[in-house]
Amino acid sequence: MARAVIVGCGYVGLELGRRLAADGHDVTGVRRSEDGLAAVESAGFNAARADATDPDSLSSLPDADWVVFAASSGGRGAEAARRVYVDGLRNVVEEFGDRESPPERLVYTSSTGVYGDHGGDWVDEETPLDPTTEKTRVLAEAERVAVEAAAGAGIDGAVARFAGLYGPDRYRLDRYLSGPVTEGYLNMVHRDDAAGAVRFLLTDEGARETDTLLVVDDEPVDKWSFADWLADECGVPRPDKRTKEARLDDDLSEAARRRILTSKRCSNDRLRGLGYDFAYPTFREGYRAAIDDYRADGGAG
Repeated sequence: MARAVIVGCGYVGLELGRRLAADGHDVTGVRRSEDGLAAVESAGFNAARADATDPDSLSSLPDADWVVFAASSGGRGAEAARRVYVDGLRNVVEEFGDRESPPERLVYTSSTGVYGDHGGDWVDEETPLDPTTEKTRVLAEAERVAVEAAAGAGIDGAVARFAGLYGPDRYRLDRYLSGPVTEGYLNMVHRDDAAGAVRFLLTDEGARETDTLLVVDDEPVDKWSFADWLADECGVPRPDKRTKEARLDDDLSEAARRRILTSKRCSNDRLRGLGYDFAYPTFREGYRAAIDDYRADGGAG
């Protein structure tokens, strides 16, 4: 049995905690709010209140063999992201690294946004990072904290770069069924596989030898093709489409413009090669439950 602490135990962390607890590990999920603590308790494992941006609050957390940093900046700007992902992660590394028994492993959950634009080409763990927004530059800096600062504290640090998360409560069917849909690629991973990949990084002997894993399913898909497939499966008309150029005519922030222009396809060859078995290998399996519910509800949703 290992002791696991999940800092920022939200959408992926709750599922990860459930899986680790089912495996017989002693799991503590860390949240800042009462509602967050209640969600952890409802998931069936220990809850602790602390804030990664407040170093003093971290001293009450239990010792751990594994620490997972999956905190969110709440969708706010780059400075808020820096306080959480860089400063908060460094606080966690320093807190646990200074203990008499430091963790064996730390996993930080990052984003494929750190790659920037590759004109639709494939990227993998060896592709140089080229973040194009202030927030993704913060994420890239946090990756260095997760690996380099953790190593300096005697902790084996690793990064799980998540593609776009979807799953229960995050299918967002209306976005693609209503349209218009802007061209580009979708790189996705179901929540259950995001949690499964982090569990894999913690528990699999081979995966423990890597410090970076790109967590994405088998099939990056063109947005227009995905939207048409989804509409066909839901039994509704295919949505209107628009080019990137047409979308850029809208009044957008510079960050939003850069996101639209960013295009890449993310490879999961390393994750597959290590032996991870996806529950939802592509969007076809991953969206099946949402499609069935949509049709059962008569198209509401």
